[in-house]
Amino acid sequence: MSPLLIKISKDFATIWTTIDPIGNVAIFAGLTAALSRTERHLTALRAVFYATIILVAAMTVGQVILDVIGIHMHSLKVAGGIILFLFGLKMLFGTLDSKTEQSPDAGHDLAVFPLAVPAIAGPGAMMAIIVLTDNDVYTVPERIQTGVVLLVVLVVTYLLLLFSDGILRVIGRQGASVLVRVMGLILCSLAVEIVLTALAVGSWAPVAAPY
Repeated sequence: MSPLLIKISKDFATIWTTIDPIGNVAIFAGLTAALSRTERHLTALRAVFYATIILVAAMTVGQVILDVIGIHMHSLKVAGGIILFLFGLKMLFGTLDSKTEQSPDAGHDLAVFPLAVPAIAGPGAMMAIIVLTDNDVYTVPERIQTGVVLLVVLVVTYLLLLFSDGILRVIGRQGASVLVRVMGLILCSLAVEIVLTALAVGSWAPVAAPY
């Protein structure tokens, strides 16, 4: 497999698992059960729109802000890998299911909280997108490619939210729970990969360029 396809695959797996579209289907269905079909569609559109703005902002200025306050990307990768690992553990052991029980305060917009943040654009997703677009590691075309992968995942998330009732009828809440746990295991593995690569441990150390 070419390096480009490997990077696209890793980007997609990391972004997909941190945004967790399948898990968000159950959250969305529970939070919008009392809304009309039109209101549900508008809520889904606005939630994904707000999440897109947040994640694109993290991708474009996140590292700049970190550079200004003097945080090195290697430190961010180790911290980000640990955070993603803990996030994956929560998915794996089902502790994220409590998000479905959250209800916004009166007057608050469901699309903003808890759907856009923290359901779609949570800390894990923001950390992942900053690590995956490291200016010191990836070229501009590679960062653009990561941005395209992000947009694809967000579009798929929007489509899944639109058809959340039908999807849950097909796979059931238990089926969605199983898929979330599988994604949690994958995310834990990717997080370990990020940390070991950043620390240059054993075979995870970057290969030196030949002279």
